[in-house]
Amino acid sequence: MTRTATGPGTPATVYFSLLGPLSAVIDGRPLPLGPRKQRLVLATLLSRPNTPVPVDVLTDVVWPEGPPRTARKNLQVYVSAARALFGSVDGDGRGRVVHDCGGYRLRVEEGELDTLRFRTLARAGRTAGERGDLRTAARLLREALDLWGERPPLHDLRDSAGVAEEAERLEARCLAVYEDWAEAEIETGRAGVALDGLPDLVERHPFRERLRAAWMNSLHQTGRQAEALAVYDDYRQLLARELGLEPSPAMAALYRAMLGEGRASRPLAPRNAACGVSLPADSRHFTGRDGELGRLLDVSGAPDGAVLIVSGPAGVGKSALAVRAAHLLADRFPDGRVHVRARREDGTARSRNDMLDELGRLCDVVGPGRPDPAQAENVWQDWLSRHRALIVLDDVADEASVRGLLPRSGRCSVVLTARGQLAGLEAAHREALAAPEDDEALELLATLIGEARLRTDPPAALRIVRACGALPLAVAVSGMRLAVLRHLPLAEYADRLDDPAAALDELVAGDVSVRSRLAAGWRDLNTRDRGVLARLAGLGRDGGFTLDRAMAVLERDERGTIRAVEALIDSGAVTSPTGEVTAHAALYEVPRLLCLYARESLRPVEDPGAPGGIREPREPVRPLGGGAPRLLSRE
Repeated sequence: MTRTATGPGTPATVYFSLLGPLSAVIDGRPLPLGPRKQRLVLATLLSRPNTPVPVDVLTDVVWPEGPPRTARKNLQVYVSAARALFGSVDGDGRGRVVHDCGGYRLRVEEGELDTLRFRTLARAGRTAGERGDLRTAARLLREALDLWGERPPLHDLRDSAGVAEEAERLEARCLAVYEDWAEAEIETGRAGVALDGLPDLVERHPFRERLRAAWMNSLHQTGRQAEALAVYDDYRQLLARELGLEPSPAMAALYRAMLGEGRASRPLAPRNAACGVSLPADSRHFTGRDGELGRLLDVSGAPDGAVLIVSGPAGVGKSALAVRAAHLLADRFPDGRVHVRARREDGTARSRNDMLDELGRLCDVVGPGRPDPAQAENVWQDWLSRHRALIVLDDVADEASVRGLLPRSGRCSVVLTARGQLAGLEAAHREALAAPEDDEALELLATLIGEARLRTDPPAALRIVRACGALPLAVAVSGMRLAVLRHLPLAEYADRLDDPAAALDELVAGDVSVRSRLAAGWRDLNTRDRGVLARLAGLGRDGGFTLDRAMAVLERDERGTIRAVEALIDSGAVTSPTGEVTAHAALYEVPRLLCLYARESLRPVEDPGAPGGIREPREPVRPLGGGAPRLLSRE
């Protein structure tokens, strides 16, 4: 599949290559790219050319084990070095690397980066194939493949999980282009040319159906029918043994055609069959959740596909669980696994069309041009019906934003994570996450600060996880903070977290803040639900309450109180018993940290610029059941 890399770099033009080791040349001579961390930053910017790359993404790539306190300053140094590199080439370093949307964007032309050239040639080849000009298609696709080096893409930087993920995406795209090229050669009667290399690729990617189909067609066209039928039989046995599946109808039709006397010249396996892998890195500190993970694997990995909703409060570990499952399900989804965020960086919900565009790009569903939304949705549904892929839609805001993205037929699975229950989505399996037990939370803390340190004061460690409400995000932030503050006794940190006025200030590690995550959930609530939550949060230190206590504080009758509480359960702000119990016997709970945030959001704050230091509430509380607004007091 690989060839010696060739680059169109012209004199005085820098030419970068990612399809092999990260490299750059100018006027035919290598360009030094600096130390390893600087190369990681450059590789990440080049892997997303002309697109803003958030600072936190760059940080995770460069420091996967956790960033130092000077991470942002160090990143600025690496970006300055990249600007200097471009400045030495064309004198426009600052215009090349710009600060944009909370990150950095590298401006690169097609003739300066091999992956851009590869993408252009691949699209042109596919367009030619769709027009029926198969010889032109085969030539353009071969040119795209010839850009690849002898070594895997970015192989020198793959010990960074972020770079490794990008390299996997590139390899998946290359495989899809190779399948396009092989099918075009077969259809023009040059099966012998396509046959070379297919057996090795099938051995490395045994579940790629299009590769199998191309191999079968090549063997059949070159008069080796018995071998072609054997390829199918091997594939059928592999699927049955490993996945409990049968070959797709297209593969079965190809097999039946070969059993006849006719010549099976056109591959019948679906085109663009794979979207590759586009997943965040699996957390090295993932612990516990054995039962939930097992159910997630069983449901989402089912042979007929499924839609599964993982819900729970902010910071409970929904995304980490979904990503862990997606990594473990690699062998059940031969057509790829992709992850798409359902919100923007500022926490606002993305539109369905926006996510549909990204899914189309990741899975290579649509060609050049942008179809209208209705057509794009139909094309996406057609793709889902013909493939076996896993789609993770992370942090979904509401049902409307994902309707049309979920499969109506076929064997694809979709995992949705959301703070709310997404009750309006029918025919979905559900997994509601609660905060883990103390022992699992302690295990997570130990992975971050070390078993030896935790054993110095087990009671204080237990106080820390309980002050965090055992919320995985809060426990992880505590661990990251303690890993930096190695001098800080666990008991002293536990005292800080026990203080309601200081706890959220302590739960910050670099740019990771529990308060900001809670704020996103607070913003999702409407004004009335915020007022209800604020009053319920004031019922007690532990956030627990019964229906009778809620009726008293909300000043509503039973029916109105039940509706108000259930609205907060649906939004993920209030947890309820997992078993069946009457409304009056149930014990409901607002997670401790959310209680603190709700009280903080309504707490009066000083305005130093006002005469006499007048104090005003951060947010007005509107009466729920009559009477004047009341402010909740501090604990």
